[in-house]
Amino acid sequence: MRGIDREIILDRRHLAKHLPNTPQSNRLLRRGRADYVFNDEDTLLRVAQAIILEGIHTGFSRGYDRYGLMFTEAIGIRIDPDGSTLPLFYGEVKIDADDKYHPIPRTRPIEE
Repeated sequence: MRGIDREIILDRRHLAKHLPNTPQSNRLLRRGRADYVFNDEDTLLRVAQAIILEGIHTGFSRGYDRYGLMFTEAIGIRIDPDGSTLPLFYGEVKIDADDKYHPIPRTRPIEE
């Protein structure tokens, strides 16, 4: 079965850290951590909708139910603290216990 077959609510608290040039995304870089950002907010919303409709359940990990989908075009980039970048083609939606979700661009599905 593909897609997410339950009511979920977008959790906007987590969106800014996955958008380029926001204080939240820049804070991760200042702390020496890589940041995974979407190309822009429209891409973030488009990816979330595609995963809700067609995503594949990848399991439950670190307190979140996870769904993902591979895209043919880059949906974002990984920015390393040294400024190097890597295009990202995989999107993930994380759903918490309260059915709140947020999308994340990733290199691949999470492995645990």
